[in-house]
Amino acid sequence: MARAFGALVTALALVATGAGCSSSAAGDAQWLTEQRKSYCTQLGTWQRARNAEDTEDPAASGFEEVEATAQDAFLAMRALKDEPVGGGRTLGEATAAAMHHGDSEAEGRVVTYCDDAGFETLMR
Repeated sequence: MARAFGALVTALALVATGAGCSSSAAGDAQWLTEQRKSYCTQLGTWQRARNAEDTEDPAASGFEEVEATAQDAFLAMRALKDEPVGGGRTLGEATAAAMHHGDSEAEGRVVTYCDDAGFETLMR
């Protein structure tokens, strides 16, 4: 009887541990999705501000808006910075190259990242 009770307790502990892991995994997946959506939203906002600045009168200063949207995108990207985006680059590296150096190839990689994450409609 004691042996059966010990086996039952062990089995229940394993079930409880497994249930906690799956719940945590689901929470982690939801958190990751929310982080990606936030990043892609901010990236799209930055793209629209940058594109609007390119079409405005050169004497008008839209620089502050573009810089502010870039900062928002960088803040949203921090939790995801080490995710690979291809070409040996991480999301952090590609975002910096796109925003600070006008690297169109890097921008293409981060846009593809957002497309792959299911947030293509948030891009320009």
